Amino acid sequence: MSKYVVTITRQFGSLGRPIAKRMSELLGVEYYDRDIVDQAAQKLKLPVSVVDQEEEKAAKQIKNPFSRMQFPLGKGTSSTQDDIFEAQENIIKFLAEKDNCIIVGRCSDFILSEVENSMHIYIYASYEARLRHCIEDLQMEESEARRMIKSVDEARDSYHMQYAGFLPDDKRHKDILIDSSLFGVEGTAEFLADAVRRKFGGE
Repeated sequence: MSKYVVTITRQFGSLGRPIAKRMSELLGVEYYDRDIVDQAAQKLKLPVSVVDQEEEKAAKQIKNPFSRMQFPLGKGTSSTQDDIFEAQENIIKFLAEKDNCIIVGRCSDFILSEVENSMHIYIYASYEARLRHCIEDLQMEESEARRMIKSVDEARDSYHMQYAGFLPDDKRHKDILIDSSLFGVEGTAEFLADAVRRKFGGE
């Protein structure tokens, strides 16, 4: 199998993280998610909590849809946010160069868009399925689950628009978009792992 990197962006509550983790086990490759935040924090000598707050902060200045065309990378971001993105960008490029891997979120689809052997996947699910997952698996109250779905979706969309210039679910920048409720965690992971093998010449 040729050297490759898989990036995964996902909706909150769509089971994207456990699917990515299971894919890494099926393929026998490295999996990176929280690791990137920790490394960026260490590089910038910042507490991890500060990185979390800054990188997922919704850039509310992009309220008018037309402003996305006028300011495709947003405007008025904090220097801390920019420093964090730059640090994570360098870490993501290093990890992708080092070995076969799966990288979740962090605008990795944008950062690695020019990498020849790359596959970019978006995992989503219906609102009802996401709400059910939050309540049953994440043990959230329904009101809290609804609030989290809305706020995290907005933060991720804004963050991605801010630095990538397009939304996480933009099909122009994806090889596969899949509804995780079709097959569940195991079935989706197996389906995607097989797609990776087919694309990059695995067994």
